[in-house]
Amino acid sequence: MTIKKILVANRGEIALRVMRSAREMGIRTVAVYSEADRNALHVRYADEAVCIGPPASAQSYLRGDKIIEVCKQLGVDAIHPGYGFLSENAAFAQATADAGIIFIGPSPESIRVMGDKLAAKAAVSAFNIPMVPGTPEAVKDIAEAKEICKTIGYPVLIKASAGGGGKGMRVVEREEEFVEQMQRAVSEAASAFGDGSVFIEKYITSPKHIEIQVLGDQHGHIIHLFERECSIQRRHQKVVEEAPSAVLTPAVREAMGKSAVDVARACSYYGAGTVEFIVDEKLNFYFLEMNTRLQVEHPVSELITGVDLVKEQIKIAQGEKLAIRQEDLKILGHAVEIRVYAEDPANNFLPDIGRLQTYVRPQGPGVRVDDGFEQGMDIPIYYDPMIAKLITFGKDRTEAIGRMRRAIDEYQISGVTTTLGFCRIVMDHEAFLSGRFYTDFVSKYFTPAQLNQHLPQESEVAAALVAYLLSQQQTNASSGKAAQQSASGSKWRKNRQ
Repeated sequence: MTIKKILVANRGEIALRVMRSAREMGIRTVAVYSEADRNALHVRYADEAVCIGPPASAQSYLRGDKIIEVCKQLGVDAIHPGYGFLSENAAFAQATADAGIIFIGPSPESIRVMGDKLAAKAAVSAFNIPMVPGTPEAVKDIAEAKEICKTIGYPVLIKASAGGGGKGMRVVEREEEFVEQMQRAVSEAASAFGDGSVFIEKYITSPKHIEIQVLGDQHGHIIHLFERECSIQRRHQKVVEEAPSAVLTPAVREAMGKSAVDVARACSYYGAGTVEFIVDEKLNFYFLEMNTRLQVEHPVSELITGVDLVKEQIKIAQGEKLAIRQEDLKILGHAVEIRVYAEDPANNFLPDIGRLQTYVRPQGPGVRVDDGFEQGMDIPIYYDPMIAKLITFGKDRTEAIGRMRRAIDEYQISGVTTTLGFCRIVMDHEAFLSGRFYTDFVSKYFTPAQLNQHLPQESEVAAALVAYLLSQQQTNASSGKAAQQSASGSKWRKNRQ
Protein backbone atom coordinates (compact mmCIF):
# COMPACT_ATOMS: atom_id res chain seq x y z
CA MET A 1 0.00 0.00 0.00
CA THR A 2 1.23 3.50 -0.85
CA ILE A 3 0.96 5.84 2.12
CA LYS A 4 -0.60 9.19 1.17
CA LYS A 5 -1.28 10.76 4.58
CA ILE A 6 0.59 10.33 7.87
CA LEU A 7 -0.49 11.45 11.33
CA VAL A 8 2.51 12.17 13.57
CA ALA A 9 1.54 11.20 17.12
CA ASN A 10 4.14 13.40 18.75
CA ARG A 11 5.29 16.98 19.19
CA GLY A 12 8.29 19.28 18.91
CA GLU A 13 11.42 18.55 16.94
CA ILE A 14 10.70 14.89 16.19
CA ALA A 15 7.26 15.73 14.79
CA LEU A 16 8.87 18.29 12.47
CA ARG A 17 11.64 15.85 11.58
CA VAL A 18 9.13 13.23 10.43
CA MET A 19 6.96 15.74 8.58
CA ARG A 20 9.88 17.09 6.57
CA SER A 21 10.84 13.67 5.25
CA ALA A 22 7.19 12.90 4.52
CA ARG A 23 6.84 16.15 2.57
CA GLU A 24 9.90 15.28 0.48
CA MET A 25 8.17 12.00 -0.37
CA GLY A 26 4.98 13.81 -1.41
CA ILE A 27 3.04 12.56 1.63
CA ARG A 28 0.56 14.83 3.43
CA THR A 29 0.85 15.15 7.21
CA VAL A 30 -1.49 15.62 10.15
CA ALA A 31 -0.38 17.07 13.49
CA VAL A 32 -2.08 16.44 16.80
CA TYR A 33 -1.48 18.86 19.62
CA SER A 34 -2.40 19.73 23.18
CA GLU A 35 -3.75 23.09 24.23
CA ALA A 36 -0.25 24.03 25.39
CA ASP A 37 1.11 23.48 21.86
CA ARG A 38 -1.56 25.39 19.92
CA ASN A 39 1.03 27.67 18.29
CA ALA A 40 3.87 25.13 18.10
CA LEU A 41 5.96 24.82 14.95
CA HIS A 42 4.86 21.27 14.18
CA VAL A 43 1.23 22.43 14.24
CA ARG A 44 1.94 25.21 11.76
CA TYR A 45 4.04 22.99 9.50
CA ALA A 46 1.57 20.14 9.05
CA ASP A 47 -1.04 20.13 6.29
CA GLU A 48 -3.77 19.61 8.91
CA ALA A 49 -3.80 19.75 12.69
CA VAL A 50 -6.23 18.74 15.42
CA CYS A 51 -6.27 19.60 19.12
CA ILE A 52 -6.72 16.42 21.14
CA GLY A 53 -6.84 17.66 24.71
CA PRO A 54 -5.43 19.63 27.67
CA PRO A 55 -1.70 20.16 28.20
CA ALA A 56 -1.06 17.09 30.36
CA SER A 57 0.28 14.19 28.27
CA ALA A 58 -2.14 11.72 29.84
CA GLN A 59 -5.01 13.79 28.48
CA SER A 60 -3.54 14.50 25.04
CA TYR A 61 -0.45 12.85 23.52
CA LEU A 62 -1.04 9.59 25.38
CA ARG A 63 -4.69 9.32 24.32
CA GLY A 64 -4.33 6.65 21.67
CA ASP A 65 -8.09 6.36 21.28
CA LYS A 66 -8.40 10.05 20.35
CA ILE A 67 -5.47 9.81 17.95
CA ILE A 68 -7.01 6.85 16.13
CA GLU A 69 -10.36 8.67 15.95
CA VAL A 70 -8.65 11.66 14.29
CA CYS A 71 -7.11 9.26 11.76
CA LYS A 72 -10.55 7.92 10.87
CA GLN A 73 -12.02 11.41 10.54
CA LEU A 74 -9.26 12.70 8.26
CA GLY A 75 -8.62 9.60 6.16
CA VAL A 76 -5.13 8.98 7.52
CA ASP A 77 -3.24 5.96 6.15
CA ALA A 78 -0.50 5.65 8.76
CA ILE A 79 0.68 6.82 12.18
CA HIS A 80 4.30 7.69 12.96
CA PRO A 81 4.79 7.70 16.75
CA GLY A 82 8.21 9.42 16.87
CA TYR A 83 9.90 8.58 20.17
CA GLY A 84 8.52 8.69 23.70
CA PHE A 85 4.76 8.90 24.35
CA LEU A 86 3.13 5.93 22.52
CA SER A 87 6.12 4.89 20.40
CA GLU A 88 6.83 1.69 22.37
CA ASN A 89 3.27 0.92 23.43
CA ALA A 90 2.36 -2.51 22.06
CA ALA A 91 -1.34 -2.03 22.84
CA PHE A 92 -1.42 1.21 20.82
CA ALA A 93 0.39 -0.43 17.89
CA GLN A 94 -2.17 -3.25 17.98
CA ALA A 95 -5.12 -0.84 18.21
CA THR A 96 -3.74 1.06 15.23
CA ALA A 97 -3.51 -2.11 13.15
CA ASP A 98 -6.99 -3.23 14.28
CA ALA A 99 -8.35 0.10 13.02
CA GLY A 100 -6.91 -0.60 9.57
CA ILE A 101 -4.17 2.02 9.96
CA ILE A 102 -0.47 1.36 9.33
CA PHE A 103 1.79 1.72 12.35
CA ILE A 104 5.16 3.06 11.17
CA GLY A 105 7.23 0.89 13.44
CA PRO A 106 7.68 -2.78 14.38
CA SER A 107 4.96 -5.32 15.08
CA PRO A 108 3.12 -5.17 18.42
CA GLU A 109 4.72 -8.50 19.34
CA SER A 110 8.26 -7.16 18.77
CA ILE A 111 7.46 -4.14 20.93
CA ARG A 112 6.05 -6.36 23.67
CA VAL A 113 9.01 -8.77 23.76
CA MET A 114 11.73 -6.12 23.64
CA GLY A 115 9.85 -3.84 26.04
CA ASP A 116 10.35 -6.39 28.80
CA LYS A 117 14.06 -6.72 29.54
CA LEU A 118 13.74 -10.27 30.84
CA ALA A 119 11.62 -11.37 27.85
CA ALA A 120 14.19 -9.74 25.56
CA LYS A 121 17.03 -11.71 27.16
CA ALA A 122 15.07 -14.92 26.78
CA ALA A 123 14.34 -14.15 23.11
CA VAL A 124 17.99 -13.56 22.18
CA SER A 125 19.43 -16.43 24.23
CA ALA A 126 19.36 -18.78 21.24
CA PHE A 127 21.65 -16.47 19.24
CA ASN A 128 24.66 -16.63 21.55
CA ILE A 129 24.52 -12.89 22.32
CA PRO A 130 26.96 -11.85 25.10
CA MET A 131 25.02 -11.15 28.31
CA VAL A 132 25.97 -9.47 31.57
CA PRO A 133 25.97 -12.12 34.36
CA GLY A 134 22.72 -11.90 36.30
CA THR A 135 19.30 -13.37 37.03
CA PRO A 136 17.32 -14.87 34.14
CA GLU A 137 13.99 -13.85 35.66
CA ALA A 138 12.42 -11.34 38.05
CA VAL A 139 13.54 -11.52 41.66
CA LYS A 140 11.02 -11.14 44.48
CA ASP A 141 12.55 -12.97 47.44
CA ILE A 142 15.16 -10.75 49.11
CA ALA A 143 16.99 -13.64 50.80
CA GLU A 144 17.30 -15.45 47.47
CA ALA A 145 18.42 -12.24 45.80
CA LYS A 146 21.20 -11.73 48.36
CA GLU A 147 22.52 -15.23 47.67
CA ILE A 148 22.53 -14.51 43.94
CA CYS A 149 24.53 -11.33 44.56
CA LYS A 150 27.14 -13.28 46.50
CA THR A 151 27.53 -15.59 43.50
CA ILE A 152 27.73 -12.73 40.99
CA GLY A 153 29.90 -10.57 43.21
CA TYR A 154 29.45 -6.91 44.17
CA PRO A 155 28.89 -4.30 42.84
CA VAL A 156 25.54 -5.30 41.34
CA LEU A 157 22.84 -3.40 39.47
CA ILE A 158 19.15 -3.74 40.34
CA LYS A 159 17.01 -2.87 37.31
CA ALA A 160 13.30 -2.58 36.60
CA SER A 161 12.12 -5.25 34.18
CA ALA A 162 9.72 -2.82 32.49
CA GLY A 163 10.61 0.68 31.32
CA GLY A 164 13.89 2.54 31.23
CA GLY A 165 15.33 6.04 31.56
CA GLY A 166 17.13 5.11 34.77
CA LYS A 167 13.92 4.62 36.77
CA GLY A 168 13.88 1.61 39.08
CA MET A 169 17.67 1.31 38.80
CA ARG A 170 20.05 1.07 41.73
CA VAL A 171 23.78 0.34 42.00
CA VAL A 172 24.63 -1.64 45.16
CA GLU A 173 28.27 -1.57 46.23
CA ARG A 174 28.05 -3.66 49.41
CA GLU A 175 25.84 -6.41 50.84
CA GLU A 176 24.66 -4.29 53.76
CA GLU A 177 23.12 -1.78 51.33
CA PHE A 178 21.23 -4.39 49.33
CA VAL A 179 17.89 -4.64 51.17
CA GLU A 180 17.29 -0.89 51.24
CA GLN A 181 18.25 -0.40 47.58
CA MET A 182 16.15 -3.40 46.51
CA GLN A 183 13.08 -1.95 48.23
CA ARG A 184 13.65 1.44 46.64
CA ALA A 185 14.06 -0.05 43.16
CA VAL A 186 10.86 -2.10 43.47
CA SER A 187 8.91 0.90 44.76
CA GLU A 188 10.17 3.21 42.02
CA ALA A 189 9.54 0.63 39.30
CA ALA A 190 5.97 0.07 40.52
CA SER A 191 5.33 3.81 40.63
CA ALA A 192 6.84 4.56 37.22
CA PHE A 193 5.69 1.53 35.21
CA GLY A 194 2.93 -0.14 37.26
CA ASP A 195 5.21 -3.16 37.54
CA GLY A 196 7.56 -3.69 40.47
CA SER A 197 9.46 -6.57 38.87
CA VAL A 198 13.23 -6.17 39.05
CA PHE A 199 16.22 -8.28 38.12
CA ILE A 200 19.87 -8.24 39.07
CA GLU A 201 22.99 -7.90 36.94
CA LYS A 202 26.69 -7.68 37.63
CA TYR A 203 27.57 -3.97 37.57
CA ILE A 204 30.23 -3.30 34.95
CA THR A 205 32.63 -0.69 36.33
CA SER A 206 33.87 1.99 33.94
CA PRO A 207 31.33 1.03 31.26
CA LYS A 208 30.71 2.61 27.90
CA HIS A 209 27.18 2.82 26.51
CA ILE A 210 27.40 1.98 22.81
CA GLU A 211 24.40 1.22 20.62
CA ILE A 212 23.87 -0.10 17.10
CA GLN A 213 21.28 1.27 14.68
CA VAL A 214 19.39 -1.46 12.79
CA LEU A 215 16.90 -1.48 9.91
CA GLY A 216 14.76 -4.44 8.91
CA ASP A 217 12.04 -4.89 6.29
CA GLN A 218 8.97 -7.12 6.38
CA HIS A 219 10.69 -9.68 4.12
CA GLY A 220 13.34 -10.78 6.63
CA HIS A 221 16.21 -8.53 5.52
CA ILE A 222 18.03 -6.80 8.41
CA ILE A 223 21.09 -4.52 8.31
CA HIS A 224 22.96 -2.35 10.79
CA LEU A 225 24.17 1.21 10.31
CA PHE A 226 27.16 1.04 12.69
CA GLU A 227 27.40 2.33 16.23
CA ARG A 228 26.73 5.41 18.30
CA GLU A 229 28.72 6.32 21.41
CA CYS A 230 26.29 7.51 24.11
CA SER A 231 28.32 7.35 27.33
CA ILE A 232 28.04 10.96 28.51
CA GLN A 233 24.83 10.95 30.52
CA ARG A 234 23.10 12.55 33.49
CA ARG A 235 20.53 10.59 35.50
CA HIS A 236 21.16 7.62 33.15
CA GLN A 237 19.96 9.72 30.19
CA LYS A 238 22.13 10.75 27.28
CA VAL A 239 23.38 14.30 26.71
CA VAL A 240 26.19 13.88 24.15
CA GLU A 241 26.33 11.29 21.36
CA GLU A 242 28.65 10.63 18.44
CA ALA A 243 29.13 8.24 15.55
CA PRO A 244 31.25 6.30 15.11
CA SER A 245 32.83 5.47 18.48
CA ALA A 246 36.40 6.67 18.94
CA VAL A 247 37.52 3.40 20.54
CA LEU A 248 35.96 0.44 18.71
CA THR A 249 38.26 -1.65 16.57
CA PRO A 250 37.01 -2.87 13.17
CA ALA A 251 36.75 -6.39 14.58
CA VAL A 252 34.66 -5.33 17.60
CA ARG A 253 32.49 -3.12 15.37
CA GLU A 254 31.77 -6.06 13.08
CA ALA A 255 30.99 -8.37 16.00
CA MET A 256 28.66 -5.85 17.63
CA GLY A 257 26.90 -5.23 14.32
CA LYS A 258 26.32 -8.95 13.82
CA SER A 259 25.00 -9.32 17.37
CA ALA A 260 22.63 -6.37 16.88
CA VAL A 261 21.24 -7.93 13.70
CA ASP A 262 20.78 -11.24 15.55
CA VAL A 263 18.90 -9.46 18.36
CA ALA A 264 16.55 -7.95 15.76
CA ARG A 265 16.17 -11.34 14.08
CA ALA A 266 15.28 -12.92 17.44
CA CYS A 267 11.99 -10.99 17.51
CA SER A 268 11.35 -10.90 13.73
CA TYR A 269 11.98 -7.16 13.80
CA TYR A 270 11.13 -4.72 11.04
CA GLY A 271 11.46 -0.94 10.94
CA ALA A 272 14.15 1.19 12.59
CA GLY A 273 15.43 0.10 15.99
CA THR A 274 18.43 0.36 18.26
CA VAL A 275 20.26 -2.40 20.11
CA GLU A 276 22.08 -1.11 23.18
CA PHE A 277 25.23 -2.62 24.66
CA ILE A 278 27.43 -2.07 27.69
CA VAL A 279 31.14 -2.17 26.77
CA ASP A 280 33.91 -2.60 29.36
CA GLU A 281 37.45 -1.23 29.33
CA LYS A 282 38.72 -4.25 27.39
CA LEU A 283 36.00 -3.76 24.72
CA ASN A 284 34.01 -6.80 25.84
CA PHE A 285 30.39 -6.01 25.02
CA TYR A 286 27.14 -7.20 26.60
CA PHE A 287 23.55 -6.91 25.40
CA LEU A 288 21.57 -4.35 27.39
CA GLU A 289 18.20 -3.84 25.66
CA MET A 290 16.52 -2.98 22.36
CA ASN A 291 14.63 0.25 21.75
CA THR A 292 11.86 -0.47 19.26
CA ARG A 293 11.61 3.03 17.80
CA LEU A 294 13.57 5.88 16.30
CA GLN A 295 16.12 7.22 18.78
CA VAL A 296 16.66 10.86 19.73
CA GLU A 297 20.25 10.55 18.49
CA HIS A 298 19.44 9.06 15.07
CA PRO A 299 20.82 12.11 13.14
CA VAL A 300 24.45 11.12 13.77
CA SER A 301 23.82 7.75 12.10
CA GLU A 302 22.13 9.49 9.18
CA LEU A 303 25.09 11.80 8.66
CA ILE A 304 27.78 9.11 8.63
CA THR A 305 25.82 6.79 6.31
CA GLY A 306 23.80 9.17 4.11
CA VAL A 307 20.60 7.24 4.95
CA ASP A 308 17.36 9.06 5.83
CA LEU A 309 16.02 6.77 8.55
CA VAL A 310 12.53 8.27 8.55
CA LYS A 311 12.12 7.71 4.81
CA GLU A 312 13.31 4.13 5.29
CA GLN A 313 10.76 3.65 8.08
CA ILE A 314 7.97 4.82 5.78
CA LYS A 315 9.10 2.62 2.90
CA ILE A 316 9.30 -0.42 5.19
CA ALA A 317 5.81 0.33 6.55
CA GLN A 318 4.55 0.33 2.95
CA GLY A 319 5.89 -3.18 2.55
CA GLU A 320 8.89 -2.30 0.38
CA LYS A 321 12.08 -4.32 0.48
CA LEU A 322 15.25 -2.68 1.77
CA ALA A 323 17.18 -1.26 -1.16
CA ILE A 324 20.34 -1.05 0.98
CA ARG A 325 22.62 -4.03 1.49
CA GLN A 326 25.10 -4.33 4.34
CA GLU A 327 28.04 -4.22 1.94
CA ASP A 328 26.75 -0.93 0.52
CA LEU A 329 27.24 0.86 3.84
CA LYS A 330 30.45 2.62 4.81
CA ILE A 331 31.30 5.09 7.55
CA LEU A 332 31.69 8.47 5.89
CA GLY A 333 33.14 11.06 8.28
CA HIS A 334 32.17 11.73 11.89
CA ALA A 335 29.14 13.28 13.59
CA VAL A 336 28.57 14.66 17.10
CA GLU A 337 25.22 15.52 18.70
CA ILE A 338 24.41 17.41 21.88
CA ARG A 339 20.98 17.71 23.45
CA VAL A 340 20.18 21.31 24.33
CA TYR A 341 17.98 21.06 27.41
CA ALA A 342 16.34 23.85 29.41
CA GLU A 343 18.16 22.57 32.48
CA ASP A 344 20.60 24.04 34.98
CA PRO A 345 23.80 21.95 35.07
CA ALA A 346 24.89 23.87 38.18
CA ASN A 347 21.77 22.67 40.00
CA ASN A 348 21.96 18.93 39.30
CA PHE A 349 20.53 19.44 35.79
CA LEU A 350 17.09 20.37 37.12
CA PRO A 351 14.64 21.80 34.55
CA ASP A 352 14.66 25.59 34.13
CA ILE A 353 11.39 26.43 32.41
CA GLY A 354 10.74 29.88 30.97
CA ARG A 355 10.47 31.98 27.81
CA LEU A 356 13.07 32.03 25.05
CA GLN A 357 13.82 35.73 25.13
CA THR A 358 16.70 35.25 22.70
CA TYR A 359 16.90 32.28 20.37
CA VAL A 360 19.36 32.36 17.47
CA ARG A 361 20.49 29.09 15.89
CA PRO A 362 24.08 28.48 14.77
CA GLN A 363 24.71 28.08 11.04
CA GLY A 364 27.50 27.30 8.63
CA PRO A 365 29.17 24.22 7.15
CA GLY A 366 28.44 20.90 8.82
CA VAL A 367 25.87 22.25 11.30
CA ARG A 368 22.34 20.83 11.72
CA VAL A 369 19.76 21.96 14.27
CA ASP A 370 16.65 19.85 14.91
CA ASP A 371 14.29 21.88 17.09
CA GLY A 372 10.69 22.88 17.59
CA PHE A 373 10.98 26.39 19.03
CA GLU A 374 11.29 30.00 17.97
CA GLN A 375 12.30 33.15 19.80
CA GLY A 376 9.57 34.33 22.16
CA MET A 377 8.07 30.88 22.70
CA ASP A 378 7.68 29.31 26.15
CA ILE A 379 9.19 25.98 27.20
CA PRO A 380 6.11 24.11 28.50
CA ILE A 381 6.32 22.62 31.98
CA TYR A 382 4.34 19.57 30.90
CA TYR A 383 6.93 17.85 28.69
CA ASP A 384 10.58 16.93 28.40
CA PRO A 385 12.63 20.17 28.57
CA MET A 386 14.70 19.49 25.44
CA ILE A 387 14.87 22.62 23.27
CA ALA A 388 16.90 21.23 20.39
CA LYS A 389 19.42 18.75 19.10
CA LEU A 390 22.59 20.35 17.76
CA ILE A 391 24.50 18.10 15.37
CA THR A 392 27.80 18.72 13.59
CA PHE A 393 29.49 16.70 10.87
CA GLY A 394 33.07 16.64 9.64
CA LYS A 395 35.46 14.60 7.59
CA ASP A 396 36.88 13.23 10.87
CA ARG A 397 36.30 13.47 14.62
CA THR A 398 38.59 16.46 15.05
CA GLU A 399 36.67 18.51 12.49
CA ALA A 400 33.27 17.47 13.89
CA ILE A 401 34.31 18.50 17.43
CA GLY A 402 35.77 21.78 16.17
CA ARG A 403 32.51 22.57 14.41
CA MET A 404 30.58 21.68 17.55
CA ARG A 405 32.65 24.12 19.60
CA ARG A 406 31.94 26.86 17.06
CA ALA A 407 28.24 26.00 16.87
CA ILE A 408 27.84 26.06 20.66
CA ASP A 409 29.57 29.44 20.82
CA GLU A 410 27.23 30.78 18.10
CA TYR A 411 24.05 29.42 19.68
CA GLN A 412 22.33 32.34 21.44
CA ILE A 413 19.71 31.43 24.03
CA SER A 414 18.51 33.63 26.89
CA GLY A 415 15.53 33.47 29.21
CA VAL A 416 16.30 29.94 30.38
CA THR A 417 19.42 28.18 31.57
CA THR A 418 20.58 25.45 29.19
CA THR A 419 23.05 22.59 28.92
CA LEU A 420 25.10 24.42 26.27
CA GLY A 421 27.78 25.43 28.77
CA PHE A 422 28.13 21.89 30.07
CA CYS A 423 28.40 20.51 26.52
CA ARG A 424 31.08 23.09 25.69
CA ILE A 425 33.07 21.83 28.69
CA VAL A 426 32.73 18.27 27.38
CA MET A 427 34.07 19.29 23.96
CA ASP A 428 37.25 20.66 25.60
CA HIS A 429 37.82 17.88 28.13
CA GLU A 430 40.82 15.62 27.72
CA ALA A 431 38.81 12.50 28.61
CA PHE A 432 36.33 13.20 25.80
CA LEU A 433 39.00 14.17 23.28
CA SER A 434 40.97 10.99 23.98
CA GLY A 435 37.88 8.77 23.81
CA ARG A 436 38.70 7.41 27.28
CA PHE A 437 35.44 8.39 28.98
CA TYR A 438 32.67 6.34 30.51
CA THR A 439 29.13 6.70 31.84
CA ASP A 440 30.51 8.27 35.04
CA PHE A 441 31.82 11.33 33.16
CA VAL A 442 29.53 13.81 34.94
CA SER A 443 30.24 12.60 38.47
CA LYS A 444 33.94 12.17 37.79
CA TYR A 445 34.83 15.30 35.84
CA PHE A 446 32.11 17.93 36.04
CA THR A 447 31.76 20.64 38.70
CA PRO A 448 29.41 23.64 38.50
CA ALA A 449 32.38 25.97 38.97
CA GLN A 450 33.59 25.03 35.50
CA LEU A 451 30.54 26.74 33.98
CA ASN A 452 31.87 30.18 34.97
CA GLN A 453 34.65 29.75 32.43
CA HIS A 454 32.06 29.40 29.68
CA LEU A 455 29.71 32.25 30.55
CA PRO A 456 29.22 34.69 27.64
CA GLN A 457 31.31 37.86 27.67
CA GLU A 458 29.72 41.32 27.91
CA SER A 459 30.15 41.87 24.17
CA GLU A 460 28.32 38.61 23.45
CA VAL A 461 25.48 39.56 25.79
CA ALA A 462 25.20 42.95 24.08
CA ALA A 463 25.13 41.29 20.65
CA ALA A 464 22.41 38.92 21.79
CA LEU A 465 20.37 41.83 23.15
CA VAL A 466 20.66 43.73 19.87
CA ALA A 467 19.60 40.61 17.94
CA TYR A 468 16.61 40.23 20.23
CA LEU A 469 15.51 43.86 19.88
CA LEU A 470 15.84 43.69 16.09
CA SER A 471 13.78 40.52 15.99
CA GLN A 472 11.10 42.18 18.12
CA GLN A 473 10.94 45.05 15.63
CA GLN A 474 10.56 42.57 12.79
CA THR A 475 7.86 40.72 14.73
CA ASN A 476 5.94 43.93 15.37
CA ALA A 477 6.27 44.96 11.75
CA SER A 478 5.02 41.61 10.52
CA SER A 479 2.11 41.47 12.98
CA GLY A 480 0.18 44.03 10.94
CA LYS A 481 0.76 41.98 7.80
CA ALA A 482 -0.32 38.82 9.64
CA ALA A 483 -3.54 40.54 10.74
CA GLN A 484 -4.29 41.45 7.11
CA GLN A 485 -3.68 37.85 6.05
CA SER A 486 -5.91 36.62 8.86
CA ALA A 487 -8.74 38.78 7.63
CA SER A 488 -8.60 37.05 4.25
CA GLY A 489 -7.95 33.58 5.73
CA SER A 490 -4.55 32.51 7.03
CA LYS A 491 -3.29 29.43 5.19
CA TRP A 492 -1.83 27.66 8.20
CA ARG A 493 -5.02 28.06 10.21
CA LYS A 494 -7.34 26.88 7.45
CA ASN A 495 -7.09 23.16 8.27
CA ARG A 496 -6.67 23.51 12.03
CA GLN A 497 -9.37 22.17 14.32
